[in-house]
Amino acid sequence: MIGKHVNANGTKTRLLQAAEALFVEHGYDAMSLRQITMQAGANIAAVNYHFGSKEALMRELLSQRLDRLSREREQLLAACERAGGEQAPDLNTVLGVLFVPALRLARAGGPASMRLLGRVYSDPSPFIRDFLQEHYRSVFEGFFAAFARALPQVPRHELGVRLQFSLKALSGVLASENLDELIAAMCVGGPVDDKRLLSRLVAFIAPMLTAPFDQVAHDDAIRRVTGLADSVEQEIERGQRSLKADAEPTIWLSWPVETVRI
Repeated sequence: MIGKHVNANGTKTRLLQAAEALFVEHGYDAMSLRQITMQAGANIAAVNYHFGSKEALMRELLSQRLDRLSREREQLLAACERAGGEQAPDLNTVLGVLFVPALRLARAGGPASMRLLGRVYSDPSPFIRDFLQEHYRSVFEGFFAAFARALPQVPRHELGVRLQFSLKALSGVLASENLDELIAAMCVGGPVDDKRLLSRLVAFIAPMLTAPFDQVAHDDAIRRVTGLADSVEQEIERGQRSLKADAEPTIWLSWPVETVRI
């Protein structure tokens, strides 16, 4: 009985590991149960026995990876707020609270852990989005409130859009196959240590949240570029028509020859 129990646990672990690897590489919608079972050396019956479905398997995987991260982020944010007293944490601090626990857990779990986090927050699957909202909505709301206190000059709707774009962009980078090269590039040739990396991440993201939004200046710039783009497109079309005309073969006219039967 003990041997069977150990073997069952081993199969479950392999299924979770296979699902994690495939999810990181391809995303939720692009991976199938067949791929998971083949990589795990198991069968569909094993998935049904241990989890019941692909969705249930992914829920367990994501819970294992994200529950602790969310708890640490919430507790660290609360600690920073207590340390500041009546002074709300500034933007750099709130970003640090997001990044520090994630990097520490990724270091403990190996390079694939960071890519998993990047994939989770950049994957477009409705299943992943719904899972995050269902399980971690309170965490998102707590951090949004902290960002709003740190950036009172930014309207809430505008803040939501900026957070969405900036953190999605960062998640896409973290999910990249050449993450180590990107991290080295972010540190601009200097030694790659966690504090330096975190400082660089904050330096990249903070301006995306604080840059002034000058509607008139932006509209004027886009109008100029759009006008030039129209001119360039017309010039390209004229050039293509000219090339086509030059390439057309010359058609020689010939009179029909009547065949006379004798």
